Formats: sequence, C-alpha cells, structure tokens
Amino acid sequence: MPTLILLRHGQSRWNLEDRFTGWVDVDLTAEGEAQARLGGELIKAAGLQIDRAYTSVLTRAIRTCWLALTAAGQVFIPETKDWRLNERHYGGLTGLNKTDTAAKHGADQVKVWRRSYDVPPPPLEAGGEFDFTKDRRYAGAVLPTTESLKTTLERVQPYWEAEIAPHLTAGETLLVAAHGNSLRAIVKLLWNLSSEAIIDIEIPTGNPLVIELDAGLKPLSARYLDAGRAQTLPN
Repeated sequence: MPTLILLRHGQSRWNLEDRFTGWVDVDLTAEGEAQARLGGELIKAAGLQIDRAYTSVLTRAIRTCWLALTAAGQVFIPETKDWRLNERHYGGLTGLNKTDTAAKHGADQVKVWRRSYDVPPPPLEAGGEFDFTKDRRYAGAVLPTTESLKTTLERVQPYWEAEIAPHLTAGETLLVAAHGNSLRAIVKLLWNLSSEAIIDIEIPTGNPLVIELDAGLKPLSARYLDAGRAQTLPN
C-alpha cells in the first residue's frame, strides 16, 4: 500500500525569535533537534519501513530528515533534496519580527499575508541581505520574490507529480521532511481541498503524519503518530 509520511521540521532559531523565516537558512534549536529525533522514534515504534526520503535545500528540514532517519534506524535509504520543497517565500517580510510587523502594518494586514490562500506579502527587493538569486543552490532556477500558499503549491505540484507521486504509485513508503507551507500544499493536493479549507489546516512540528493511499493516491486513512500533539485532519 502506498504510504506517505509528512514531517514538518522541528523548531528553528527564527521560530524561537518569532521572525519570518521563509527561505533563510537557519538551523534547528535544541528543542527542534529533540522534536526531530522523537519523530524518528515514533516512526520506528510504528514499524514503518521507509523506501526513500525527500527534503528541501534548507538546513532545518535536512537536519530534521537526518535526525529522524537516524532515530528510526534508516539512514541508509536514498534521499533527495530540492528547492521546490522549500518553505513559502515571505518576500519583503523575510527576517522581520512578527510582532513588530503587526505593530507597523496592523494585525489584520499581517494576518492576511500569513494566512490567506492567495495574497502574497510585498516582494523582496533585489540586491538585499536576503537576495537568494546569489545562492548556488538555486543556480539556473527562476526564483520567486514573494509567495502566497497558492503560488507555493504551484511550484510544489510539478515536482510532486514528476518526482514523488510515481514512487507512491509503485507502492513505496516515502518520507517528506519539509516545511509548514510546502507540506500544506501537498495536503491540499491529496485531499483536493478548497482554498478556504486549507487555511485552517496546520501541521505541528516534528510530529509524523502518516497517510495511507489507494492506487490512485487518494487518502484512505491519516493519523499523527503523536496523538497528544495532533491537529485536525481533512475529512
């Protein structure tokens, strides 16, 4: 049976500092490392045998993948990194403190930027501190300057369809260790959720979401391995 495990990276340093992180390559905190290890321990306890793993090109997701696979005793499996599994690009909000930004622009406006489906933040200015076009991991790619969840999904979907879905169709068990919004994009695709329904879906850090799929990659069942930290799942 095709099985997909979605694992949101553990707490990062900028999560702790309440900053808009997006594509900035910050590392995990000690708590984030512990969350990743616990995720792997839960995978091991559930008896899940992973065939291959996917992650973004950002350190916090990569290390979450490594720590979880180490704890699960499955570091030997193939692993693929791709920027299209990156977190949503927060544009001109990148690096800003969320509380300070709400004080400057108003809490309602910041809520729209953070939680609406198709309204992106202001674009990131070229040539600044967070100009990712100069980063070699994105060489040759056409990069966004800001993203909504809608445009995040639009760059996740082709990668999902070309690189990940075929392995699920072959009956494999896959781990995708990534970010809140890239994983929400996958959830929207799997359940064919409306733009309104996906807004209320939140994936907790370090808690593996195990989704069993039918031959057409439609969800048959879904459960968080840490029930005490579970969030509401799509119907």
